[in-house]
Amino acid sequence: MSTITRTLGNLRKIGLKEYWHQLQYIGDTKAGVLVGVDKFGNKFYENKDELPLRTRWVDYAKHDYDAGHIEPLWHAWISYAVDTPPNQDPLMATADARPWAPKGHIPNRTFTRGAYKPYNTTKPKIESWQPVAAPR
Repeated sequence: MSTITRTLGNLRKIGLKEYWHQLQYIGDTKAGVLVGVDKFGNKFYENKDELPLRTRWVDYAKHDYDAGHIEPLWHAWISYAVDTPPNQDPLMATADARPWAPKGHIPNRTFTRGAYKPYNTTKPKIESWQPVAAPR
């Protein structure tokens, strides 16, 4: 949570409606510049006056959000792996021509029936003991 002066300053900058929206979904209030929007409708913001590693954030389009809802290039920007956002980087302009890029969101299926389970073909080193009883 932030200080009361920072919170009231952000309330003045972003307005009451956006202030309430951020409290519901981010848990904190932030004021920044809209950097871009990805193809899923997520909005990416940046504010250089914030504390380090709190300068970039995302406002998800869906409220059932998951980190997988972010495109890979935007994920690299928001996690500080690259400095320029994908919409301003000329090298990333060819990202639409990549056939291996996912076309939509792939949900995380951990702990569900659709989770990945590797198939093992090696013989186990330890086998359980099977008692053998001679017939009487």
